[in-house]
Amino acid sequence: MRVLLVEDDEALSLGVARALAREGWQVDVLGDGRSAVAPGLIGQFELAVLDLGLPGLDGMSVLRHWRGEGARLPVLLLSARDELADRVSGLNAGADDYLVKPFELPELIARLRALRRRLEGRISDTLQLGELVLDLSHRELFHRGEPVRLSPREHALTEMLMQRAGRVVSKEAIVARLSSWSSDFSENSVEVYVHRLRKRFATLGVAIRTVRGFGYVMECADASDADAEAEAP
Repeated sequence: MRVLLVEDDEALSLGVARALAREGWQVDVLGDGRSAVAPGLIGQFELAVLDLGLPGLDGMSVLRHWRGEGARLPVLLLSARDELADRVSGLNAGADDYLVKPFELPELIARLRALRRRLEGRISDTLQLGELVLDLSHRELFHRGEPVRLSPREHALTEMLMQRAGRVVSKEAIVARLSSWSSDFSENSVEVYVHRLRKRFATLGVAIRTVRGFGYVMECADASDADAEAEAP
């Protein structure tokens, strides 16, 4: 997957580019709007992340240019403006999603992965484990139809574990997926988030088991899991 990132904040673009590279995606970075409308450029990419507040040519003008040229690739807009009118304008101009700054990298990655799934034409945008259903497009988790509130990192970890339900997910892989701007996110932080989710899911029919020396497995709970909440991370 080749991604175009158009963002003039160097620190932000570096963090996003590194996170997407960990996903195995190839990322090209531009720092101004005029470079993003160079002839023949956008046809080289499968997905774009576009900041609205760009120098030279603003992101909305860039988006309109792309759509006017017939570019159909999914576009995620980034903006510090969170007014409803701004979001509506961006979506009406042809954006596929809109994310307000500041944001957490796991949420950005989750949104881009949802756009990629849509691009690949997958029929189902949900994951299910027991009575838990994760809506990947809208980034919502439900239990028996009722929403389960999660933070962006909790959601990203839940998605990762549900995608690999019944299989071990290593701490190293979780650190790589959930790392954000802070440099202090570590395997100890993973334990904290796993403990939170374990408590959250204790009554929802899902268990997160520790496989010593390897990582974690999410699976449907059974009658012997009554004490899963107290299990050490």
